[in-house]
Amino acid sequence: MLAWDTSPLAKSHLRGCAFFWPGDTLDNWKQLSPSVPHHLDFGVAFGLTDIGTVRESNQDNFFIAPDLGLVMVADGMGGHNGGEIASADALNLVYNFVRAAHNAPATPPGSETTVPMFRATPFDPALADPDATWSDAAMKAMITLHDAVEYANNRMYQTNLANDRADGSGMGTTLTGLWQLPPDGPMFIFHVGDSRLYRFRQGRMEQLTRDQTLYQQALDAGAQALLPPRNLLLQALGPAPELVPELQSQVMMPGDVYLLCSDGLYGESAPGSIETILASATADNLDACCAALVEMAKRDGSRDNITALLVKCTG
Repeated sequence: MLAWDTSPLAKSHLRGCAFFWPGDTLDNWKQLSPSVPHHLDFGVAFGLTDIGTVRESNQDNFFIAPDLGLVMVADGMGGHNGGEIASADALNLVYNFVRAAHNAPATPPGSETTVPMFRATPFDPALADPDATWSDAAMKAMITLHDAVEYANNRMYQTNLANDRADGSGMGTTLTGLWQLPPDGPMFIFHVGDSRLYRFRQGRMEQLTRDQTLYQQALDAGAQALLPPRNLLLQALGPAPELVPELQSQVMMPGDVYLLCSDGLYGESAPGSIETILASATADNLDACCAALVEMAKRDGSRDNITALLVKCTG
């Protein structure tokens, strides 16, 4: 697992910051993937997003790409519809980058590649594979994911820069996703911010991502009092010219259930309540389980947008 930047890029979710992008309206939010079962090579995915009980707009979004085995959740920030644009932009940018890299024809050694290349900061994929066990295809996939996240961040930062919002007050978003390529290969996890990825396996739920927040940083340092607010992010796509995504690989197993979610889902709910719902998930009831997760968050007092995306591994 790669470490992330803990320099003073700590930005709140900025939901009180009021500004508009040229030509935008408050009703331009669109759910990027429909809330229907999506059949992937390794299982079934279903996503549900809800505005919640307090917010005036939904700045969450999710993306399921069965053609790539790619699923993602993003939680935007930026005031008014800036967050709506940020989450959708990040998801679309990462998907288009990964698709272009995946579909690029193979090139002979030494010839010019047609795979999109983007590298804002140095990246050594060997750090994520210290035992040198990955195949060439797996290594290429990890590099592609890293570059896709950096590319999306750069494009969004340039938009903030063009709108005189390069001081951290512009739009931004979290991003958490998983990708399996090739089939039967490792599952790659990529993560920026405080959305989460959980895995339920053999009766036990485990959080696979780590919140990139000042609050989590304080807990890791052993602080027990005077903790910072939970929503102060160390990293997000968009506000800063550079970031370091958390990247890791995991082995998928038949029967696994994966939950990708925004902080509006887990923020006020007990882990045990989430685990109980995941324990009941099957390939045929993911819609009901997502609805139960959303209702759980509302019942427990969530004041944020709520997104739940479930993946049930069947093969």
